[in-house]
Amino acid sequence: MIRNAFASGVTKRWADLDRISPRLVRAVVASEDARFFEHGGVDWDAIRRARDYNAKHGDEPRRGGSTITMQCSRNLFLWQGKSYVRKALEVGLAYLMELMWSKQRILEVYLNVIEWGPGLYGAEAASHAAFGVPASALDSHQAALLAATLPNPLRWSAARPSRYVLARAATIERRAEQIHLPAVDR
Repeated sequence: MIRNAFASGVTKRWADLDRISPRLVRAVVASEDARFFEHGGVDWDAIRRARDYNAKHGDEPRRGGSTITMQCSRNLFLWQGKSYVRKALEVGLAYLMELMWSKQRILEVYLNVIEWGPGLYGAEAASHAAFGVPASALDSHQAALLAATLPNPLRWSAARPSRYVLARAATIERRAEQIHLPAVDR
């Protein structure tokens, strides 16, 4: 919020989950947390894999092990930055969210509170900003491009994708085809 208060502004647009293309939901799950429907908020195997990868590769691009639920809890209730205290709180809040909310609600809130670009919040705002269409009208490629930016939406753009973002989007698009999301398939 502080960063955005001094920037050019904030654009937020909420969209209910049934008004967001299932293609975007699949792309985000494929990109951020492919086991979303299999865990109870924390994927300890993903955390161990990320820890091992990061220990082996040092300061090179680091991998995260946070689930969509953990990221949602962080974006809603916690501060940015890295610390063991924040990570412990994130884990606890993720378990609570999974107890209190459905997977559909977690996805809906996540897609609406994350930052998709500088000062750009919500899948609806991101869809309009990048492609001039509502989130419900995204095609598979547009959805994959948006999902490809999520690790670093302040650096990468779906509207002006770099070669890296295009390659990442192609991988996400292939993975998304394999994802069945019982919460949104309709």
